[in-house]
Amino acid sequence: MKVAVISGDIIAYTALSDKNKLVLENKINDLFSIIKKKYAVFCRLVKGDYLECVIEEPKYAFEIALLIKSYIKSLDITEKNNKRFKYFKNYGIRIAIGLGELSRYDKKKGIIDGEAIYMAGRKINEESTHNKQRIVIKNTFYFTSNNKSLTKLFQTIFSLVDFIINKATSKQCEIIFYKILGYKEKEIAQKIKISQPVVNQHSLSVGWNALEQTVHYFRETVINN
Repeated sequence: MKVAVISGDIIAYTALSDKNKLVLENKINDLFSIIKKKYAVFCRLVKGDYLECVIEEPKYAFEIALLIKSYIKSLDITEKNNKRFKYFKNYGIRIAIGLGELSRYDKKKGIIDGEAIYMAGRKINEESTHNKQRIVIKNTFYFTSNNKSLTKLFQTIFSLVDFIINKATSKQCEIIFYKILGYKEKEIAQKIKISQPVVNQHSLSVGWNALEQTVHYFRETVINN
């Protein structure tokens, strides 16, 4: 079966205290509940700092990845006296989408096997900064498939999206998160306790229109491939 698999690796996870690791784990599980309800996907957290999602309708992969990225970046987590923590705050998570086949997939048993998960996982491992003394972050958003032209196209687009999200504030990321879920600006304002004009200004500043167009473009392109 052809699916999209998202693999994600929390950046600078070791910079978090045990208390914040638990907070992050609980928050990610809350996120999974939201994603599963909206998209009916399978998601799991592995070892606290690595996640995997199987999207049986690949057209939704980009917006789900964007939900995960914006959600992690919006979290109110702080650490004192740890220089590596800034990497978590600035980047949050490294994400790769693998588009391809799964030879074995059983939600109940948690079995995921095939090229899609291998491609996504391999890309994450290539870029991992675990156990490295010096962290160098170039990109945190990746797309990979057996279609070279499609991979090149989306990796170029993802690099631009990556730049936008990594420069966004936590408040802007929170707004992106709710907008992807379909909330109106008035509803978002009530949720995060700011005025609707401020929500609108944040949306303009972070380039929401471009992100929304990318979501629709990804859906249409993947459907036709």
